Amino acid sequence: MITIYDIARVTGYSPTTVSKVFNGYTDVSQKTRRIILDTAAELGYVPNANARSLTMKRSWTIGMLFVEPTGTGIRHPYFAGVIEGFKKVATSQGYDLIFISKDIGGRPSGYLEHCKIRGVDGVVVILPDHSDPYFHELMDSSFPMIMLDYDTDRASTVSSDNTEGSITAVEYLYSLGHRRIAHISGGMSTFAGARRNLGYKQALAKLGLTLDPAYIVEGIEGDYTVDSGYYAMRKLLELKDWPTGIFAAGDNLAVGAMRAIKEKGLSVPEDFSLIGFDDIEMAKYLTPALTTIRQDTYLLGKTAAEMLISSIENADAKGGAQDVILPTELVIRESCRRLTEDED
Repeated sequence: MITIYDIARVTGYSPTTVSKVFNGYTDVSQKTRRIILDTAAELGYVPNANARSLTMKRSWTIGMLFVEPTGTGIRHPYFAGVIEGFKKVATSQGYDLIFISKDIGGRPSGYLEHCKIRGVDGVVVILPDHSDPYFHELMDSSFPMIMLDYDTDRASTVSSDNTEGSITAVEYLYSLGHRRIAHISGGMSTFAGARRNLGYKQALAKLGLTLDPAYIVEGIEGDYTVDSGYYAMRKLLELKDWPTGIFAAGDNLAVGAMRAIKEKGLSVPEDFSLIGFDDIEMAKYLTPALTTIRQDTYLLGKTAAEMLISSIENADAKGGAQDVILPTELVIRESCRRLTEDED
C-alpha cells in the first residue's frame, strides 16, 4: 500500500510537508502542493478519509445544490461549464462533491437537513427558484455558502456581468445602424433574466432610443429553451412594425427565434440581425453562426470553488460577504449585418 513516506521519497519533500498537503494546510505553496498531488495520483495513493476528518474536524465534502427546471439537467451548457470548473478546483484540493436535494433515502427533507446528515463542509448553490422556503432555511444557517447568479448580502456571490454584457449587445446592433431593437427576454423571475432586461433598457436610454414595450417579449416565463425563443419571436412577427435587430437573453432563445424567422420565409441576417448571450458550443455551428455575448462558465465555477474553499479553510477570518462579477465578451460571427441608410 502506498503511504505518504513513499510520496515523500519520490518527490524529495518531507513526510510532514506531504501530510500538510493532504490535511489542507495553507502554508504549502501551490507549486509544492501540485507536485505532491500529481505524484500521489501517479502512485495511486488513497488518503485515509476517516483519519483526515478526525484530524481536521472536516468531512472534506462539498455539497452542490443544483436545480435546473427545464429538464436539461447538467447537460445544460451553462451548468455543465460551471460544474466542470467547480469540480476541477475542489477535487484538486482534496474535496469530494455530492449533490444536495430535498430527498434523503426516499423521504422528503430539506436542503439544510441534507447538508447536516451528509456533514458537508460547505455548499455551492445554483438555484433559479429563490422563493423556495427550504432555500431560505439553508441561507439562515451557518454553513459556508457561495451563491451563483443571485443578489444577496447574506452570502458571497459569483455572477457574470449580465447588465454590461447586454448593454454591449445593444450597442453593437446600434453601431450597425439598427434603431428598432427588440429584446427576447428570459423573464424577470431569474437573476440573469432581470439583469439582462435591465441592460437592454439602460442601453436604449444611453443611446437615446425610445423604449417600445411591444419590443420586449418572452416565450415562457423564466425559460431559456429553444421553444421559448420560438414563441417569443412569433410574437414579434405579429407586430406591424418589425424590429430590425433582436437581442435574445440566451443563445437557445436565439436558436428558437431563428426557427420562427425561417418558418416565416425570412432569414438572418438579411431580414433580422440577431445576437444572443452565453456563447454555447452550438452557437458557432449554426447557419448563420451566432453573434453572442460570451460568459466564461468554467471561470464562474472555478471562482466559486476557490471562494468556498477559502471560506471553509479560514472559518475564523473576519470579513463580510463578497460579490464577484466576472466580465463578458462580445463574439462577432455572422448573424448581424450593417443596415444601409434607407433600411432603418
